[in-house]
Amino acid sequence: MSIFAWVVLITAIAGVGGTGVGAVVCCCFRKDSKKTVSLLLSFAGGVMLSVVCFDLIMETLFPPGSAEPSNLILAIIGILIGYGVVALLNYLIDYKTNPEVPHVDSFHPKTADDLDELIHSNHLQVHMDRNSELFVAGIIMASAIALHNFPEGMIIGAAYAGDAASSLWDGSGWIVALIIGIHNVPEGMAVAVPLMAGGMRKSKAIAITAASGVPTVLGAIAGYMLGSISPLWHAISLSFASGAMLYVVFGELLPESILMWRSKLPAASLIFGMLLGLVLIYG
Repeated sequence: MSIFAWVVLITAIAGVGGTGVGAVVCCCFRKDSKKTVSLLLSFAGGVMLSVVCFDLIMETLFPPGSAEPSNLILAIIGILIGYGVVALLNYLIDYKTNPEVPHVDSFHPKTADDLDELIHSNHLQVHMDRNSELFVAGIIMASAIALHNFPEGMIIGAAYAGDAASSLWDGSGWIVALIIGIHNVPEGMAVAVPLMAGGMRKSKAIAITAASGVPTVLGAIAGYMLGSISPLWHAISLSFASGAMLYVVFGELLPESILMWRSKLPAASLIFGMLLGLVLIYG
């Protein structure tokens, strides 16, 4: 099987499999687990931060055979564009949907303090209480989930693209896929809970939740195809995907983990995640 086929399969396991596992967990354990999810998100963010900063961006700056940074301006522009595009899309979705779910009090932060708010499954619950608006709920959920999962898949594909990805287990592609799969588990939980709470059969809720990971595969295909065109496009795809993931880490995962559990431990979990990332990259 070709590297491309393996990339699609690995990304499908991380995206579809990760969210599906989250739905299965909801079927087995329905109790609140915000502290566990908080540590999981911050740990995944730490590993992803190491991979982005110490591997993917470095690969952009130092193409194979180069001893001096040759793509500094390109890397900066690509990171800014990737970060800005995802941030803008998040803002637009929040701007259109936040008025639907009233904030509980004046202390409720604009940043999501629960996972269902972060990926908009709370909007789905509201619409499920208004049966005539289920189609709108589906559009909101599809847009939000695609927004989160597409750049995650893109960075997997970009990490595998180019001459550096001569073997399936070379480089950081498999590390990125593993971490994305782990952090998709709580996202799958947040999607499945309102579906099952609304009376949907468990098997159907699991299937729909797992299908929400499909945009990850589409992102991986896009990242791999762009990165395989030429070394220049490889650098562009890596820098864009890195910027997108930096937004996911700093704009979503870390604020979310800290707001879910107001403690010092999420920060410690982040550090342990970064250290593990260094071991995986250079160990």
